[in-house]
Amino acid sequence: MRFVKSMKRNPYFLILIFGIVSLLGDIVYEGTRGINGQYLSFLGATAAIVGFVSGLGELVGFSLRAVSGYISDKTKSYWILTILGYFAIISIPFLAFTNHWKLALILIVLERMGKAIRSPARDTLISYATKKIGSGTGFAIHEFLDQIGAVLGPFLIFLVLSKATTPTIEDYKNAYLFTFLPFTALMIFLILAYLNFKDLGKIKKRERKKKEKFEKIFWVYIVFTFFSTLGILSFPLIGYHLKFKKLFEESSIPLLYSLAMLTDALFAIFIGKVYDKLEKKSKRYGLLSLLSMPILTIAFTFLIFSSNISLLILGIIFFGFVIGAQETIMRAAISDITPISKRGTGYGIFSTFQGISSLLAGTILGFLYEISMTYVLSFVFITQLISLLILFLLYLKLE
Repeated sequence: MRFVKSMKRNPYFLILIFGIVSLLGDIVYEGTRGINGQYLSFLGATAAIVGFVSGLGELVGFSLRAVSGYISDKTKSYWILTILGYFAIISIPFLAFTNHWKLALILIVLERMGKAIRSPARDTLISYATKKIGSGTGFAIHEFLDQIGAVLGPFLIFLVLSKATTPTIEDYKNAYLFTFLPFTALMIFLILAYLNFKDLGKIKKRERKKKEKFEKIFWVYIVFTFFSTLGILSFPLIGYHLKFKKLFEESSIPLLYSLAMLTDALFAIFIGKVYDKLEKKSKRYGLLSLLSMPILTIAFTFLIFSSNISLLILGIIFFGFVIGAQETIMRAAISDITPISKRGTGYGIFSTFQGISSLLAGTILGFLYEISMTYVLSFVFITQLISLLILFLLYLKLE
């Protein structure tokens, strides 16, 4: 009994439980993300529509977080919002029953809406658990476990699709039906997690600080987030490009996404540790680790559009690095620059601007892709250069 109680107080154990839940969720929605672009094209969608659907899904998935984050702070209903948000993942298996891209769009957006509901509350709970071990390390461990699911998901989808030499729309539907299994396991583990850690959201109630306003540094950081995200290609658009140019077999594209998620997981541990070591010296030094974002974004975009397969695969690896940094140190920084009583709201605002940027990125890059790859590369370079300049201003504002 004492062992069980001590484990409940162990921050690593708490993060492990959250990681398992996220792992199962990623098997469902990350596993199918690598085929969404191809499936939408089967349903009659163009490149611009694929980019728009991806961007709209991200907008909904991020923009509503400001509201859900505010509600979570005011009501302390962290677990309720987390459970409701994860339940919305059921819309992914239901993609198997769609026959038009418009209905598919609705289901994809519903899944993203669920992520909007759960993410601020879940990240706030994780931030509570990471205080003693470092926010960078804590979020890195969670991201690592999360990405195990992101690696397994595309691989399992690949196994389903590989049964056919040339996948048909029915093969894609079977792949979506398969995700009912991990979704069921997800809900079981989530309920078990709640029963064991339902008091977690109340731990920090007594530790509120008097300062309730966000500092200027927070808003400058939000602007950096906006521009750094604005130049990131979504994988559905990458998948569309690979299929359109016939650079890989369709059934192999999910494997490339799996590779990206694997490198995401490994890089997350590395960059999270780097962030914590630098942040211990100074917040200014901690944010220097964010330099990796714009630099790697420019690199992976140029490599992705290469006709050389080796360079293209290297671009997929760099894409994974970018996502790894985005999901660890960018989230960890919010934990370190926001007052604890407004943590959920801070995550919500951060995610809202990230979502708006994702919508613009998906729409603009999809549109530019149909005109010229040169325009895509130029747009990415300009947005990342701006984000580097903003990061420099952020560095100057910190002591």
